[in-house]
Amino acid sequence: MKLSTVHVLLFFRERRTQRNIRALFRFIAILASLIAIYSVLFHFIMEYEGQKHSWITGLYWTLTVMSTLGFGDITFESDLGRVFSMLVLGTGIVFLLVLLPFTIIQFFYAPWVEAQAAARTPQSLPEDTGGHVVITHHNPVTEALIGKLRQYDYDYVLLNDDFDDASRLHDMGLRVMFGALDNPETYRLARVGSAAMVVATNDDVKSTNVTFMVRQVSPGVPIVATAATRAAASILEHAGATNVFQLGAMMGRSLSRCMVGGDAVTHIVGELEELRFAEANAHRTPLVGKTLRENRLTDLGVSVIGLWDRGEYHHATADTVVGEHAILVLAGSAEQLAAYDEAFVIYNNSIDPVLILGGGRVGTAAAEALSDRGVDWRIVDVDAARITDSDRGVVGDAKDPEVLKRAGLFGAPAVLITTHDDSLNIYLTIYCRSVCPSIQIISRATLEQNIETLHRAGADFVHSYASMGSTGIFNQIKGDRIVTVTEGLEIFRLQVPPALDGKELATCGVREETGCTIVALRGDDGRFAVNPSPSTKLVAGHDMVLAGSQASETQFRERYLG
Repeated sequence: MKLSTVHVLLFFRERRTQRNIRALFRFIAILASLIAIYSVLFHFIMEYEGQKHSWITGLYWTLTVMSTLGFGDITFESDLGRVFSMLVLGTGIVFLLVLLPFTIIQFFYAPWVEAQAAARTPQSLPEDTGGHVVITHHNPVTEALIGKLRQYDYDYVLLNDDFDDASRLHDMGLRVMFGALDNPETYRLARVGSAAMVVATNDDVKSTNVTFMVRQVSPGVPIVATAATRAAASILEHAGATNVFQLGAMMGRSLSRCMVGGDAVTHIVGELEELRFAEANAHRTPLVGKTLRENRLTDLGVSVIGLWDRGEYHHATADTVVGEHAILVLAGSAEQLAAYDEAFVIYNNSIDPVLILGGGRVGTAAAEALSDRGVDWRIVDVDAARITDSDRGVVGDAKDPEVLKRAGLFGAPAVLITTHDDSLNIYLTIYCRSVCPSIQIISRATLEQNIETLHRAGADFVHSYASMGSTGIFNQIKGDRIVTVTEGLEIFRLQVPPALDGKELATCGVREETGCTIVALRGDDGRFAVNPSPSTKLVAGHDMVLAGSQASETQFRERYLG
């Protein structure tokens, strides 16, 4: 009975339901008027034929004829009466057998079913809810974020203002709460005042509205939003957002970093106090073909924590050989990375323009990042309005081989595929690899599930839009994570567990047992010691910075933190 009451209240509270009920009543009023008119006409025609019947009989005859029952106990004898009978019968077929069922299903039954589905989805969270993440939109980014929240046991709720969508997501096992996003009461019922964070990844206008509503309800809750443009990011900040991510620009810069050639100096991808994390190309440098031990990069003070080679990440060991297409992942202080740059700045290779397929936000950001590195580029897009530099743009369909040839595909050292359509990116990757076996292919994936497919298609590097966005947002929640360098490599901070207390860095077995690399330790002076010596002893409770994949981080937690 309680559930039925909820259904009724939710059903009649909707403005659409109220409008539909008014339409249903109008239809019933018209039908009742026709029945009354036909009942009166029945009497006049019967008297014309010399028959006498009561008013109840007239109503009875009208209803039996309109409903097509037609018992035949009362009939007309004249042609006028028979024509009238056909008129009543035809009206009954249209109104009672066609329009009435349609009206009830469309205006009453379907909304009632939707109300039942919505009633199954919670309308509020318990009053004692706290420390949860409130998400206002379901898309690939927040889907990946929910996966991370579940992995690290963070509670969350996904707000949705659509009956069908909320019910579908609820049936998929997501924790969904139904409520209007433009109503402050929704956020009060979602307990944003005690939430760890609110995440708004809607379009720019709706995210601004959400941010403004949330800020009215809770002045202090952190709000992370995504924006398509710098102008939108500025507006979101004025509306009250704590952090705003321009994912398109972030993706473009991330893709451009993977391009080999151009220069061999370091490019910072993350930092923690005095500790810096950077990437550097090994292409056409003396590093190629030698092991890390032979290259003696430790003499410069930097630590190579891993290498990317043709799309595969490898943890660095002293015997790791640096390949021609390798990108080194380095850790060190600003001074140590500067020393590395001084040693390799002379290896600034002049290359042909890099080809960028797709002139949207990601492609434009990639072009700007390449320009900052002094790398020439050409961009291909079917929409001329997206090409801001006509001297570097080619208008045409990237699926057309002649367009790619005209853009310089066969002379380009690398191609960046930046469209938002994963199927198109796979197609372009296969084509580019088939006609240019030695070219470097760097591709964007909107969905995480297509990363492996793009690698199999021939991409050297693939960056997932969903993974990058979800990790950036998750970093704001979880303070021990510093940065995701690229797909499969994360930098995170933890305290030295008791099981490692007193052990030397060289013999602690962390790398062998978990795949994580300890790149920095906080000393007694409160400062991080970057690339500590192998003889350094670990102290329980002290901060340490580790590098590894998400799987190796999970393995470390299971092995040492239980």
